[in-house]
Formats: sequence, structure tokens, C-alpha cells
Amino acid sequence: MNYRHLYHAGNSADVLKHAVLARIIAYLQRKDPAFRVIDTHAGIGSYDLSSTEAQKTGEWRDGVGRVMAAQMSPQLAEFLAPWIGTVKALNPEGGLRHYPGSPQLTRLLLRKQDRLTAIELHPDDARRLKALFEGDYQVRVIELDGWLALGGHLPPKEKRGLVLIDPPFELDGEFDRMIDGLARATRRFAGGTYLLWHPIKAGSPLAGFDKKLVALGRPRTLSVRMLVRANVNAPGLNGSGLVIINPPFTLEADLKAVLPELTRLLAQGPGAGCEVRMLVGES
Repeated sequence: MNYRHLYHAGNSADVLKHAVLARIIAYLQRKDPAFRVIDTHAGIGSYDLSSTEAQKTGEWRDGVGRVMAAQMSPQLAEFLAPWIGTVKALNPEGGLRHYPGSPQLTRLLLRKQDRLTAIELHPDDARRLKALFEGDYQVRVIELDGWLALGGHLPPKEKRGLVLIDPPFELDGEFDRMIDGLARATRRFAGGTYLLWHPIKAGSPLAGFDKKLVALGRPRTLSVRMLVRANVNAPGLNGSGLVIINPPFTLEADLKAVLPELTRLLAQGPGAGCEVRMLVGES
């Protein structure tokens, strides 16, 4: 599956991923000590929804576009508030032209003591990312294979933080690469929170992936999945999933409360649904 993000920014998968990312950052901010966010597959950082690429697919209209226009329950609105705040910050005159990728979203939420390490392998994307954060002392941009960062860049000196693993799924074997990377990373930084994103499409090895996560045995491994249509043998993205290691203690209950409403809001066909499941509990 080719998931070059220029074409997909702001879609339903981004809504789920970025809403949870922003929420985890908000939880980390409840304690005063500094933390670091390490984004292993950072992309270009910010997206223009009026660009040729975004307009070609128009996926953002069924993602962030629906959310920003929706009437929602107070509970869902409160959950989405940290993420929605970053979208509004990039569109101060109203409307919806600019969309924050995970690096810019993270930067907008950091306190003065917090830091971001944004890692991107693609030379052109890394160049654009460096230009976006030029002169920003709270952000370090590194042109590197993000899978390598799970070794050399952990643990962070702050000893608190979040690792976002969001590969483009352009190559075969990304699910296994996630398992291997997670095993290495959690040995080095066991106390960190990890947020992994994956696509759901026909043929995705979800059952095998779950078994490998359970076999990995990392305490408090939470699986979150949202389908916007039935996962049948049709091309394209039918949904997306998150794996969260060491989630904030209230996140499971929060997601169980709000994800059904968010799924209904983003549904694109029969078979839409969601699940929140703790694969591995406390040690």
C-alpha cells in the first residue's frame, strides 16, 4: 500500500491518530518535568489542503472536514479539543486550508521545557521539515531511517516521553518491522509511551499482528481500531488502527466512551465500527 501522506493528509486515519496523539501529549503535560516526543516517520510536518495532491483525493473532506463542521457531544468535543485547537491555530482566519502533520501538531502543544525530535528519511521531505522548524531550539530534525532511531535515540535524556511510529507502509513487512522495532525500543526505554499507527485494508495481517504483540508481552498494550467501511476485498483504506504501549491510565476508558460517536461521524459505508481492547494488561 502506498501511503504518501501528501495525498491523504487530514483523512479519517489522521483524525484518529492525531486526536489520540494530542490527547497523550495533554496527559504528559499534567506533570511539570519535561518530556520529549520522538516522531520516527515525520513527513513534511504541515500540509496544504488546497494543494494538487490533497485535492486529487479529497480525503480530508471525509476526515477533518466532517469533524470541523460537526455537532458533537460535549464528551467527544472535550476529547478532541487538544487536536482541534492545533487545526484552528493553523487556520486563524477560519476555514480549513492548512492541516498539521504530527510534527507541527506536537510543536504547537509543547511547553517551553518540552522537546521534539522529528526523523524523516526522504531527502525532500526532510529538507522541508528542516525549513519548517529552522531556528526552533525545541525541535531537532534528523534525516535518518526512523527504524534506526528506535535504537540510537532512546532513551531520551528527559527520561519521559512519547514515541510515535507511523511508517508509510510502502514496503512489505511493515507489521513485522513494527514488532521488531517495538521490542528493541521498549528494552531501551521501558517507561516511555509508544503510539503505533497501522492501516486496515483487505489482507492486512491483523490477527497475526495481535498475536505477536501479545507474545511480546509488554505490559499495558492497548489496541484501538476504527473501520469507516467494511473491510472487504476492495482497494484502498477501510480503516486504521493504533497500538499504544503504556497509555495514560484514563485513555482506555476515554476511548471506549467517545470512539463509537467518532466512528459514526466518519463512517463512509456499511460495516463501519470500532474496538478498544487491552491486549496485554498490567504485569
